[in-house]
Amino acid sequence: MYKFVSAIIMCACLTTVHAQFGPPPLSPIGQEIQAAIDADIRTAEERERDANRKPRETLEFFGLREDMRVVELIPAGGWYTKIIAPVVAEQGQLYVAVGTRRIGPVLEQYEELSEVEIVPVEVELTPTDIVGQFVVDEFDLGVDDIDLVLTFRNLHNFVPEARAFINQAVFDALKPGGLYGVVDHTRRHNDPDTLENWRRMDPVLAILEIQAAGFELVDFSDLHYRPDDELRYEVGRKTVRGNTDRFALLFRKPE
Repeated sequence: MYKFVSAIIMCACLTTVHAQFGPPPLSPIGQEIQAAIDADIRTAEERERDANRKPRETLEFFGLREDMRVVELIPAGGWYTKIIAPVVAEQGQLYVAVGTRRIGPVLEQYEELSEVEIVPVEVELTPTDIVGQFVVDEFDLGVDDIDLVLTFRNLHNFVPEARAFINQAVFDALKPGGLYGVVDHTRRHNDPDTLENWRRMDPVLAILEIQAAGFELVDFSDLHYRPDDELRYEVGRKTVRGNTDRFALLFRKPE
């Protein structure tokens, strides 16, 4: 009984301390990332997704540092590019590669993104019979000695052979000890392909495919766990969009 009462008292004290002083202060890199998140170059529409995508926590999990040479694969319209670029602008370098058609005008629009380099990778995204899914041939990223490669919700857009080429290109571009961070929509393990789930990835399959390129799994995060996503429906459905369960996996190239 005494231990039970003591535990209650301790929990009450911790709750009081948290209420008085708030959450713990951000780390230096957390402050840098948060400053980029709060920057004026981000639109209101981009900010609306912060609560769902948790960019600061995600980039901290992937080990982003100010002095890193980073490659962002398939940057789309630059949602993450606008956050990563200011963090590494002075001491590191951000490259964007593969599927960079939309990012060019964004980089030209903002002085804060002027140091971002588009890597002229010779790779053609050939459509399949499924809209939004692609085939690629074997390719080279054209950069090396990279510290960190990131890709957000993109691997599902490629057939297995294409994913193998992508993972191998990432492995070759990274320096020994370099990191590879992946986020994608979760598919139920062993769920066969359907028109509802093709934009989801089985995280076990993702791990096996990336390990097959030579990587070792470092860690995973539950930052994007969504208990009310049944893992059954197309991620663009109104009842699912913006609330998909996603896995975040971190890999390392062995030293």
